[in-house]
Amino acid sequence: MKPNAIRGALAALLAAVALVAGAAPGDKAPTVANAALQVSKEQEQLLRKNLAERLPSIGRVDEISRTPMPGIFEVRVGNDLFYTDADGAYLLQGQLIDTKARKNLTEERLDKLLAVDFDSLPTKDAFVMVRGNGKRKLAVFEDPNCPYCKKFERDLGKIDNVTVYMYLYPILGPDSTRKSRNIWCAKDKVRAWTDWMLKNDVPTEAEASCDVAALGRNLEFGKKHKITGTPTLIFTDGSRVPGAIGTADIERMLAAK
Repeated sequence: MKPNAIRGALAALLAAVALVAGAAPGDKAPTVANAALQVSKEQEQLLRKNLAERLPSIGRVDEISRTPMPGIFEVRVGNDLFYTDADGAYLLQGQLIDTKARKNLTEERLDKLLAVDFDSLPTKDAFVMVRGNGKRKLAVFEDPNCPYCKKFERDLGKIDNVTVYMYLYPILGPDSTRKSRNIWCAKDKVRAWTDWMLKNDVPTEAEASCDVAALGRNLEFGKKHKITGTPTLIFTDGSRVPGAIGTADIERMLAAK
């Protein structure tokens, strides 16, 4: 098969994988064994030794697991995934695809690694928006100067019967910190937030005495859990969505949880 044909086939497969991953709740998809399988102590010691000697820049290896692909092992460094042979002679970084089940095993593994226990969220550091009966729950980390967040807010505003825990997450510069501070210190945080995000009404300058320690804690929480962009959505099952999604996708994700 020619290189262009191979690339085309791989692109088609990845598209099919994405389609299966995005299937509506209740849709059936093939299942495969868990990508993280136990490895013998001797094999693990060998790989740790060889990788440390041959590639010290890789840093501390947190976990070594078998994969469903014969002879290939997963090497986890923090939240980075690598793949190696039984001797540690070769190291790959990329996506491991189960072609039969049409599953992205790397993506599934990362979803588990990056999952956040919803009950562990520091709700005192968020302000809460309740719509309708508020039975469904969603946490969102947003920067007030993020254009994607503003688009997302318009779509989120169409969602009913939901409680949204909004975490101000100023990562785009000093002005983001200032606006977050002013919104957090407003008497009506929800109104100050929505007026800015939907109407571009600049929030009133906060008093110097206002306690904004929550903003720092949000940044620390985000750093710990690898929240690197806004908006980032966290659902009650711990799964997350990085980036803005539309109303239909928000509804679909809430219904699946």
